[in-house]
Amino acid sequence: MSVIEQRQEEIINTFKNIENWEERYKKIIAIGKEHPAIPEKYKIEDNLVRGCQSKVWMFAEVNKQGDMTIFADSDAMIVRGLVALIVKTFSNASPNEILNAEPHFIKDIGLSDHLSQTRTNGLVAMIKQLKMFAFAYTMKK
Repeated sequence: MSVIEQRQEEIINTFKNIENWEERYKKIIAIGKEHPAIPEKYKIEDNLVRGCQSKVWMFAEVNKQGDMTIFADSDAMIVRGLVALIVKTFSNASPNEILNAEPHFIKDIGLSDHLSQTRTNGLVAMIKQLKMFAFAYTMKK
Protein backbone atom coordinates (compact mmCIF):
# COMPACT_ATOMS: atom_id res chain seq x y z
CA MET A 1 0.00 0.00 0.00
CA SER A 2 1.40 3.39 -0.99
CA VAL A 3 1.95 6.16 1.54
CA ILE A 4 -0.85 8.16 -0.09
CA GLU A 5 -3.21 5.19 0.14
CA GLN A 6 -2.33 4.74 3.84
CA ARG A 7 -3.07 8.40 4.52
CA GLN A 8 -6.40 8.19 2.71
CA GLU A 9 -7.35 5.18 4.85
CA GLU A 10 -6.47 7.19 7.99
CA ILE A 11 -8.75 10.01 6.85
CA ILE A 12 -11.56 7.57 6.02
CA ASN A 13 -11.20 5.98 9.47
CA THR A 14 -11.29 9.41 11.13
CA PHE A 15 -14.67 10.15 9.55
CA LYS A 16 -16.10 6.62 9.54
CA ASN A 17 -17.92 6.89 12.85
CA ILE A 18 -19.15 10.46 12.38
CA GLU A 19 -22.57 9.97 10.81
CA ASN A 20 -24.03 13.45 11.29
CA TRP A 21 -22.90 15.90 8.60
CA GLU A 22 -22.91 18.84 10.97
CA GLU A 23 -20.38 16.94 13.10
CA ARG A 24 -18.32 16.08 10.01
CA TYR A 25 -18.16 19.76 9.08
CA LYS A 26 -17.07 20.56 12.64
CA LYS A 27 -14.33 17.93 12.31
CA ILE A 28 -13.17 19.41 8.99
CA ILE A 29 -13.03 22.87 10.59
CA ALA A 30 -11.09 21.47 13.58
CA ILE A 31 -8.59 19.83 11.21
CA GLY A 32 -8.23 23.18 9.45
CA LYS A 33 -7.57 24.96 12.75
CA GLU A 34 -4.73 22.51 13.48
CA HIS A 35 -3.22 22.98 10.01
CA PRO A 36 -0.15 25.24 10.10
CA ALA A 37 -0.55 28.56 8.33
CA ILE A 38 1.83 29.38 5.53
CA PRO A 39 3.97 32.50 6.00
CA GLU A 40 2.38 35.71 4.73
CA LYS A 41 5.17 36.13 2.16
CA TYR A 42 3.75 33.10 0.29
CA LYS A 43 0.20 34.46 0.22
CA ILE A 44 0.76 36.05 -3.15
CA GLU A 45 -1.16 36.16 -6.43
CA ASP A 46 1.15 33.59 -8.08
CA ASN A 47 0.28 31.01 -5.41
CA LEU A 48 -3.51 31.44 -5.62
CA VAL A 49 -5.38 28.39 -6.88
CA ARG A 50 -7.63 29.42 -9.77
CA GLY A 51 -11.16 28.06 -9.61
CA CYS A 52 -11.64 28.43 -5.86
CA GLN A 53 -14.31 30.80 -4.57
CA SER A 54 -12.32 31.33 -1.36
CA LYS A 55 -8.69 32.31 -1.44
CA VAL A 56 -6.47 29.23 -1.49
CA TRP A 57 -2.72 29.55 -1.72
CA MET A 58 -0.68 26.52 -2.71
CA PHE A 59 2.94 25.90 -3.61
CA ALA A 60 5.28 22.94 -3.50
CA GLU A 61 8.95 22.09 -3.20
CA VAL A 62 10.87 18.89 -3.75
CA ASN A 63 12.90 17.87 -0.71
CA LYS A 64 16.28 16.10 -0.64
CA GLN A 65 14.60 12.69 -0.79
CA GLY A 66 12.84 13.65 -4.02
CA ASP A 67 9.43 13.89 -2.38
CA MET A 68 7.13 16.85 -2.88
CA THR A 69 6.34 18.98 0.16
CA ILE A 70 3.07 20.85 -0.27
CA PHE A 71 2.27 24.12 1.43
CA ALA A 72 -1.30 25.40 1.32
CA ASP A 73 -3.66 27.66 3.21
CA SER A 74 -7.07 29.30 2.85
CA ASP A 75 -8.92 32.27 4.26
CA ALA A 76 -12.15 30.25 4.78
CA MET A 77 -12.59 27.82 7.70
CA ILE A 78 -14.12 24.83 5.92
CA VAL A 79 -11.88 25.27 2.89
CA ARG A 80 -8.86 25.41 5.21
CA GLY A 81 -9.93 22.02 6.55
CA LEU A 82 -10.20 20.65 3.01
CA VAL A 83 -6.76 22.10 2.26
CA ALA A 84 -5.41 20.36 5.36
CA LEU A 85 -6.84 17.01 4.22
CA ILE A 86 -5.22 17.39 0.80
CA VAL A 87 -1.86 18.37 2.28
CA LYS A 88 -2.06 15.48 4.78
CA THR A 89 -2.79 13.06 1.94
CA PHE A 90 -0.28 14.16 -0.68
CA SER A 91 2.59 16.04 0.99
CA ASN A 92 5.93 14.25 1.25
CA ALA A 93 5.11 11.72 -1.46
CA SER A 94 6.98 11.42 -4.74
CA PRO A 95 5.70 13.38 -7.73
CA ASN A 96 4.97 10.09 -9.52
CA GLU A 97 2.96 8.80 -6.55
CA ILE A 98 0.97 12.03 -6.56
CA LEU A 99 0.32 11.81 -10.29
CA ASN A 100 -0.87 8.21 -10.02
CA ALA A 101 -3.01 8.61 -6.90
CA GLU A 102 -6.76 9.06 -6.99
CA PRO A 103 -8.12 11.05 -4.05
CA HIS A 104 -10.92 8.56 -3.35
CA PHE A 105 -11.22 9.67 0.29
CA ILE A 106 -13.31 12.61 -1.00
CA LYS A 107 -16.04 10.25 -2.19
CA ASP A 108 -15.48 7.67 0.55
CA ILE A 109 -16.18 10.12 3.39
CA GLY A 110 -19.10 11.66 1.50
CA LEU A 111 -17.58 15.04 0.72
CA SER A 112 -18.54 14.84 -2.94
CA ASP A 113 -22.20 14.45 -1.92
CA HIS A 114 -22.30 17.16 0.75
CA LEU A 115 -20.16 20.03 -0.50
CA SER A 116 -21.70 22.86 -2.48
CA GLN A 117 -20.91 22.92 -6.19
CA THR A 118 -18.54 25.87 -5.73
CA ARG A 119 -16.62 24.07 -2.96
CA THR A 120 -16.49 20.90 -5.04
CA ASN A 121 -15.11 22.91 -7.97
CA GLY A 122 -12.53 24.44 -5.64
CA LEU A 123 -11.50 21.02 -4.36
CA VAL A 124 -11.08 19.79 -7.94
CA ALA A 125 -9.02 22.91 -8.73
CA MET A 126 -6.73 22.25 -5.74
CA ILE A 127 -6.12 18.66 -6.83
CA LYS A 128 -5.47 19.76 -10.42
CA GLN A 129 -2.95 22.33 -9.17
CA LEU A 130 -1.26 19.72 -7.02
CA LYS A 131 -0.99 17.32 -9.96
CA MET A 132 0.37 20.12 -12.16
CA PHE A 133 3.12 20.73 -9.59
CA ALA A 134 3.91 17.01 -9.56
CA PHE A 135 3.98 16.85 -13.36
CA ALA A 136 6.28 19.89 -13.54
CA TYR A 137 8.70 18.29 -11.07
CA THR A 138 8.79 15.04 -13.07
CA MET A 139 9.71 17.05 -16.16
CA LYS A 140 12.64 18.73 -14.35
CA LYS A 141 14.44 15.42 -13.83
